[in-house]
Amino acid sequence: MPTVAVLGTLDTKGTEIGFLAEQVRRNGCEALVIDLGILKPPTFEPDVSRNTVAAMAGESARSLAKAGDRGQAVDAMTRGIARLVPKLYGAGRIQAVVGMGGSAGTTMATAAMRALPMGLPKVMVSTVAGGDVAAFVGAKDITMIPSIVDISGLNRISRKVIVQAAAAVSAMTLARVPDSDDRPLIAASMFGNTTGCVEAARARLESEGYEVLVFHATGAGGRTMESLVSSGLISGVLDVTTTELADELAGGVMSAGSERLGAAASSGVPAVVAPGCLDMVNFWAPDSVPEKYRGRRFYRHNPNVTLMRTTPDENRELGVRLARMVNASRGQVAVYLPLGGISVVSRPGQPFAWPEADAALFKAIRDELRPDIPVRELACDINDPQFARGVAEGLLEMLARARPPRRA
Repeated sequence: MPTVAVLGTLDTKGTEIGFLAEQVRRNGCEALVIDLGILKPPTFEPDVSRNTVAAMAGESARSLAKAGDRGQAVDAMTRGIARLVPKLYGAGRIQAVVGMGGSAGTTMATAAMRALPMGLPKVMVSTVAGGDVAAFVGAKDITMIPSIVDISGLNRISRKVIVQAAAAVSAMTLARVPDSDDRPLIAASMFGNTTGCVEAARARLESEGYEVLVFHATGAGGRTMESLVSSGLISGVLDVTTTELADELAGGVMSAGSERLGAAASSGVPAVVAPGCLDMVNFWAPDSVPEKYRGRRFYRHNPNVTLMRTTPDENRELGVRLARMVNASRGQVAVYLPLGGISVVSRPGQPFAWPEADAALFKAIRDELRPDIPVRELACDINDPQFARGVAEGLLEMLARARPPRRA
C-alpha cells in the first residue's frame, strides 16, 4: 500500500492535519504524519516528530521553542523538512506528499515538495493559494488548492476542501501510468510566435526516434525546462524561443530568471539556441505596462497580453546576455540566426519589423560568442520551413555524435 507524507504544524493545526491523514487512509493509502510545529506541544503524536525535522537542519526543536522566534523556527524547519522528505522518498518510505497550512506552513511544506522529482504527487492546501504562488511552486508540479476559509477548526467548508484534497492526492498516488517508451528526450522552447518553427522541427526530430517535450516560454515554462535539463533526463535542447531573457531585462511578466539558458550549458547537454521572440517583452493588459514605457511600440497579442517591441539598445544587451550564457557551455552548442525575422510579428511588413534592432542583436551575439561556437545564419524568418529544418538537422548531428538514438 503506498504511503502519503502528510505535512503540517501540529501545534496550531493538529485537528485539521489529523482529519486530513484520516481521509488519506480511508482512500486506500497509508499516511505518514510529519510535525512541522515548534512553539506549542503537538495536538497528537506524529509519525515523524518535530525533533527529527529540526535535527535535519542541525537545530534542536527544544532550543527553537525556547527562543520563541517564529521566523527563526520557520526557517529552521523549512531547511529540515526540505532535507528529510527527499530522504524518505529515496528510502522508499513515501510515494506522495500532501500539506496544509497558512503562509508559514505553505513555505515549509512546498520547500519539501520542490526538492522532490517531477511526477511524484504533490498537493498543498493553502490559505495563500489562488494568488501569486510562483515562489511556493517554483518549477515543480505542485497542485495548489485554496483552503477557502482559514485553517482554523473543522466546519462545513473546511471538511469538504480537506476531503477533496485527500481524494486528489490519493487518486494521484494510486493511479498507474501506462508504460511509456524509452525514446531519448529533447526539450524545446516555444511561444505562439515560434509555433511554426517548433512544430516542424519536432516532427523531424520525432521521425528520428526522439520524444520532444515542448515548454511554453512564459517564465514558468522556461524554469521547468531548465529544471528538467538539470535533472539529467534530457538528451538534447532545442532552445529556439529565448524570449524570457527580454522579460528579465525589461521587467516583463514572463521572466524565467537570470539563469535561463544555464542548465544546458552547465550540464553539457547538446543544444541549439536561437534568439526567438527577443523582439518582445510581455505585459498583461495595456494598463499593466509601466509608465516609463509609455510611447513605446506595442502589439496587442490578445485582450490579456500586451507585447512591447525591444529597442536596438535592448537588443544589443540581449545579444550579449545570450552569448555569455551560451559561452558557459561544456558540451556541443550552436547558435542559429533567422535573418528574416525572429518572430511572426517582426518579419518585413509586420508590426515589430525593425531591421536596426535585429541587426544590433545579431551583431552582439556574433561579437560576444566564443570563437569555437558555430553561428549559422539563414536568410529567412524563424518560422520558415528552411529554418526549422536547419535547427532540427543541427541538433540531430550533435546528438548523433553524442549518442545514436534508439529507433521507435
